[in-house]
Amino acid sequence: MMSKKRACHSEQFKAKVALAAVRGDKTLGELAKQFQVHPTQISTWKQHLLETVPELFADRRKKHQEQRISTDALYQQIGQLSMELSWLQKKTASFDGG
Repeated sequence: MMSKKRACHSEQFKAKVALAAVRGDKTLGELAKQFQVHPTQISTWKQHLLETVPELFADRRKKHQEQRISTDALYQQIGQLSMELSWLQKKTASFDGG
C-alpha cells in the first residue's frame, strides 16, 4: 500500500485560499475542488486567518514597549547571574588555594 505524500503549501497559497473562504463567494467544497485541498484544511486556514488579523492592526508602539521591558528584565537577570558567578568563582578559588 502506497501512502500519499503530504503537500507543502506556501504561505501565499494558504492566504489566498483562506481569503477566498472568508469572502464566501464559493462553498468549502467548491474551494476544495478549485484549489485541490481538503475542505477541513481550508477551514483551518480560514480560522487561523481570522484569529491573527487583529494582530495586523495592533499598536506597534505598545508591542515595542513590551519587548523593551522584557529585554530590560533579561539584562537585569544577566547582571545578577554574572555577579553570582563571580562570587562563586572567588569562593571556589579560596577552597582550591587553602
